[in-house]
Amino acid sequence: MRYIPHTPKDRELMLERLQISSLDDLFSDIPESARLNRPLNLPPALSELELRRHLRELAQKNQSAEDLVMFLGGGFYDRFIPSTVSAIASRGEFATAYTPYQAELSQGTLAAIYEFQTMIAGLTGTAAAQASMYDGASAVGEAALLALAHTKRARIVVHQGVHPDSLAVVRTYVESRGGSVNVVRSVHELEIVIASGDPAAAVIWQYPDMLGRIRGLESVIEIAHGHQSLAIVSSDPIALALLTPPGEMGADVVVGEGQPLGNPLNYGGPTFGYFAVQAPLVRKVPGRLVGATVDGKGSRGFVLTLQAREQHIRRGKATSNICSNHSLNALMATVYMASLGPQGIRDVALLSTAKAHYLAQQLTNCGLTMAFPDEPYLYEFAIKVPGSVLELNQFLLDRGYLGGFDLGRWEPEWAGIWQLATTEKRTKEECDGFCEEVSRWMSR
Repeated sequence: MRYIPHTPKDRELMLERLQISSLDDLFSDIPESARLNRPLNLPPALSELELRRHLRELAQKNQSAEDLVMFLGGGFYDRFIPSTVSAIASRGEFATAYTPYQAELSQGTLAAIYEFQTMIAGLTGTAAAQASMYDGASAVGEAALLALAHTKRARIVVHQGVHPDSLAVVRTYVESRGGSVNVVRSVHELEIVIASGDPAAAVIWQYPDMLGRIRGLESVIEIAHGHQSLAIVSSDPIALALLTPPGEMGADVVVGEGQPLGNPLNYGGPTFGYFAVQAPLVRKVPGRLVGATVDGKGSRGFVLTLQAREQHIRRGKATSNICSNHSLNALMATVYMASLGPQGIRDVALLSTAKAHYLAQQLTNCGLTMAFPDEPYLYEFAIKVPGSVLELNQFLLDRGYLGGFDLGRWEPEWAGIWQLATTEKRTKEECDGFCEEVSRWMSR
């Protein structure tokens, strides 16, 4: 059946209402020189059956995490997603909801956001979380802007182990405001850099960092506070099920990428960022914050307690002019966390960690060496490769494995370092098969 959205009668009525004689009159403001004046160079139309077959053939040229055995991490992970997540998130009342502009009429949306905020605050050990953000990198950037505004300072100190995408966003945000960004490589270097030059608005640390390392956060927070700087921590949320929450160690802001919480890998998105703070900073968070209250009859209800975007208040008073919440993605995370519960998320982290340590041991048995043998890690680690990481990854890809990150792409001093991650989905047989292929590449 042909799909014809407008009948000839529909078009006639439209032209009559617009008081024009033809469709060409709609484009009269476009100069003749800018018009194509010929049919588009397209193949003949296909039937629905032919089109489906053609699109299937195109899709089969791609390989997904379902087709490959994945050991790639770096902030995005191939985790198991319970069927409850898609079953609830795909319901019409959720899938079609955009944003609560008429807040009190959107009680279901507000209730879901409130539950998300509560769970994230508990996971991070902070006083409150806002409704979600575009992604983890923009959440880190917004945290830097919060620090500039709160402290009235213009310098941010960032650890080298912060994800390069997050660091790039921080540079863009801070430098566009006339500020500066200093990158440090260790806690010792942090002590030196933060004590010299202009006062720092904040210290940004990742926990675990890009190399999988997890030590030193308490010292970092203590150093930051010793210079009246905010301590901002970026964390993978699954890791927080095992580690002491940064908020409990005194971190002022905890942010991160939420994709591991029930969101699939979709070639770059959509994902969401989470943003949590301690009580003194609640009024300075970007975006929205949902609160619980009671109505005139004493029944529980929800309201937008904070709306700090420039479209809600005067531009000069806004905490951010570009942030928005990804409610549907945050809803998926909420359903995921509710489905697994605290112990379930902890089990996911424990399984992933056990499998990573098994994989690391097998790879060292193959002749590789750990990049940081004395540093503790969870389910992500860095290992040295005797040769080209790019060539090794291509060798593995041809054999059905998606290898780890070539960290030398981001830092020249990390050349030859391979970052690998495991999740609860990986099996012993997959890890063993992966190591066998690595051995073949090394003995080629």
